[in-house]
Amino acid sequence: MPRQQTPGGVDRSRVRSAAAVLTSMTALAAMSLVAGPAVADTGAAPCALTRTAAHHSLGVDTWNGAYPKPERTLDAVMVFLSFPDHRPTVGTEELTSDYFPATSEFFARASYGRFRLASHPMKRWVPMPQPSTAYGIQRDWAPEGRAAYLRDAVAAADAEVDFSAYDVVYFVADPNAPGVDSDATKVVNFDRPLRADGTDLRRIVTVFERHPPDRNVLAHETGHVFDLPDLYHRPSDGKGDWDTYVGDWDVMGSQFGMAPDLFAWHKWKLGWLDSSQVDCVRSGTSLHTLQPLGQAPPTGGTGGTRLAVIRTGPGSAIAVEARGSAGNDGDTCTEGVLVYRVRNEASSGGGPIEVLDAHPGTEACWDRSVYPPLADAPLEVGETFTVPGERITIEVADRTQSGAYTVKITT
Repeated sequence: MPRQQTPGGVDRSRVRSAAAVLTSMTALAAMSLVAGPAVADTGAAPCALTRTAAHHSLGVDTWNGAYPKPERTLDAVMVFLSFPDHRPTVGTEELTSDYFPATSEFFARASYGRFRLASHPMKRWVPMPQPSTAYGIQRDWAPEGRAAYLRDAVAAADAEVDFSAYDVVYFVADPNAPGVDSDATKVVNFDRPLRADGTDLRRIVTVFERHPPDRNVLAHETGHVFDLPDLYHRPSDGKGDWDTYVGDWDVMGSQFGMAPDLFAWHKWKLGWLDSSQVDCVRSGTSLHTLQPLGQAPPTGGTGGTRLAVIRTGPGSAIAVEARGSAGNDGDTCTEGVLVYRVRNEASSGGGPIEVLDAHPGTEACWDRSVYPPLADAPLEVGETFTVPGERITIEVADRTQSGAYTVKITT
């Protein structure tokens, strides 16, 4: 837990020199991070893909030690930044309620209670030295402007925040300041860690959302803090569909998704599923009982099998999981067995996961889905699907009274 905290969740025990905080500020990088040390994952199974040098690689055999692993309580400080060209019209408590407890509850459900994100919001605004328009805030932010913003923000907050007490740092800008662009919200990584209060700051979540913000936006950005990739497809011209890879089926694809629970593969990577809950499928025909991903396990239980995996090559696999209307998926409009392809060498935003559409000729939920062609991707009871380009057939044979799906896989 944070040390020497006031009720406002910030440390005011001492004023620290800003000079030490600014070390390495010139080493900013928006989307890349030097690979961290490998940490053995005792839950790895024979079908686990290896972690590669790709940004946010979905290899699950080891953990990238440059990122905090969400298997315990992690403490997050939320710092609110104001600017001299605008007087905030929204209070910090109101902005806090935009994100918490909703974000903590999202991760509590997704992790089956194995992880707790504890928020520690500041109670008052921290003034920035420059007008909001001075930093050039936008989605594809010039490195110089981004560096100046973070340099000023860290220095301004350092007198009141003991950064060594926290695992996650959120900088929340006044949403109504004239130079603030909500499209600029992202995690900024550092090629070399910042040193502040005797600790390394490897990344900071910069929040520029409108009030109220997009649904689940902070859960998406926090996922990057835990080494999860973007699953959306960004068109080269910025036009067209962004959600062609995974549609509604994971918050790392879209914060607006109807079924935003993290894929079982992501939960395996994060340590929320162990090897006993992952079936590694071998050649031949086998039966698997898959519990819906969003269904909470019984008290004292593991929740049963949540994922079946068929290796298709050194760096690729087919994943099979069940999705139902429970937990984070409570707003879904379809249920069934979802099939997707995983590639460990695909970088964030490059399609590391692609949902395979079991009903390519139809779509569903056009009034609510972010991408209706994939809204009806899951297989229903009695349906069979052959994976394109692979000798893999998946049949949903039955659904038990508890809601689990009996799935027959032939390879």
